[in-house]
Amino acid sequence: MNKYPFLSFVFLQIYKSRSKHLSIFVISTILVMFLSSFLFMADSIKNNIKLTIDNQADFVLQRIISGKVVDTPVAWVDEMLSINGISTITPRVYGKYFFEPAEHYFTIVGVDFFDKQVLKNLKQIVNNIDIEKFLLKENMIIGDGVKKFFDYYEYFDYYSFRPPDRSIKRVYIYDKFNNSTNIVSSDMIIVDIETAKTILGIEEGKCTDIVFNVPNSQENQTIINKLRINYFDSRIIHKTDLDKNYTKFFNYQSSLFLILYGIAIITFMLILYQRYSIINSTDKKNIGVLRSLGWSVDNIIKLKIYENMIIFVSSFILGLVLSYIYVFIFNAPILQYIFFGFNNLDVNISLTPTINFTMISMLFFIYIVPIIFSILIPVWRIATINPSESMK
Repeated sequence: MNKYPFLSFVFLQIYKSRSKHLSIFVISTILVMFLSSFLFMADSIKNNIKLTIDNQADFVLQRIISGKVVDTPVAWVDEMLSINGISTITPRVYGKYFFEPAEHYFTIVGVDFFDKQVLKNLKQIVNNIDIEKFLLKENMIIGDGVKKFFDYYEYFDYYSFRPPDRSIKRVYIYDKFNNSTNIVSSDMIIVDIETAKTILGIEEGKCTDIVFNVPNSQENQTIINKLRINYFDSRIIHKTDLDKNYTKFFNYQSSLFLILYGIAIITFMLILYQRYSIINSTDKKNIGVLRSLGWSVDNIIKLKIYENMIIFVSSFILGLVLSYIYVFIFNAPILQYIFFGFNNLDVNISLTPTINFTMISMLFFIYIVPIIFSILIPVWRIATINPSESMK
């Protein structure tokens, strides 16, 4: 059979049955857009989090008493310096500050602004920062979610924190983070390390935890064993452990989502199977006419394959394009709450475009193959009927 007249006939068939194909096209486009939007967003967030973790110190040491994380003595830093193989040991101060009237949490992070590495990192996430000006008074750098919160409650210049000792700590708003960091910084407030201790009620000579690097990765286990002997009441976390925890979290969410999507696809397949099984008299007559004109069963099935492949491949491509626009241009409104929840400050995320071609290929075959078979089986049954019976 000549190729081009055949393709012309395929498009003529699609145009003739456009009202029947339109609903299928719309539903399949929505299904593809729904799943690919979720996968695009999950991949983008995982990549951003991975980059964030890669830029962190190799290890975190926390003090544990009675199963609870407690403040760590800063004196441990000097003691750890005597252990060969450890470098860049830094105490950290951070914690949650609860604003009870609005039931929101801020993440307070204390920073040593005299640390050159800290300053280098800050300049990457804050557009313009003048350290001398910043340190003239109690200042803070806030995330986008915190900024919206302050604006709503009309805290335009400063905010008065209430530390655990019931005093008042006024801190002025200096600047906010770049939007590109909103995934991790939306609810974050960076202040001087001593200011953070006051707000969070951390005693002098204490810190939240200690981070350090081990330049030679082959010494990791040796260093961990030495630290566990010296600090038996501590927990040591490698950054790969954080990566595994995030991966488990995303895999759990993805599994639930894929189960729901699978149910939707199966339902859609059953609808298609039923629709094509109960072929109306016009469709039967069309098949009968084609058989009478000398079309074989193979040619009729080929016609239906081409006809439906054009419909579903077009809907697949359109669904991918719409999901890309929805996620990476409009930043996935509504869908982002599946990942970030509704419980705390709004996250005005800026997702980095990430295209996983392996994922797209798997999605294509998982989507196309079952649907095509759900259509071809009933079509094959009709095509094998005697032409005279088809035209009745």
